[in-house]
Amino acid sequence: MKFDDIYQFFQTPPPFYLNKELAVCYVLSVLSRGDSYGTELIQLLETDHPTYRLSDTVLYSALKFLEDEQIVEGYWKKVEGRGRPRRMYQIRSEMAKQAQDLTRLWYDYLRSHSTVPHPKELAPSHN
Repeated sequence: MKFDDIYQFFQTPPPFYLNKELAVCYVLSVLSRGDSYGTELIQLLETDHPTYRLSDTVLYSALKFLEDEQIVEGYWKKVEGRGRPRRMYQIRSEMAKQAQDLTRLWYDYLRSHSTVPHPKELAPSHN
């Protein structure tokens, strides 16, 4: 390791992989805007929040949890331009309130873990 490696790490930190709790809330935030499928959920995270990643394993574990808790339901749909049908997910209408509460947790998390440095962190300390 060299000092340049340390500076490089902080200039371009590695992506943060979501755990299952965050993944559940993230998935609901996307589904609150409309139905989606697994690959799209992963791609949207990387596009909308480039510092975050979501593994297939954690994503499908989160989706299974949401289905088991009957917050979301899955159905098969032929997606234009794709060969095979996709497993689409949607929020069950009777669970919209709970989904909204969990979605809010995702956005609160993003705000509290913003990568924008606080002004006090930028100023050198002269104590």
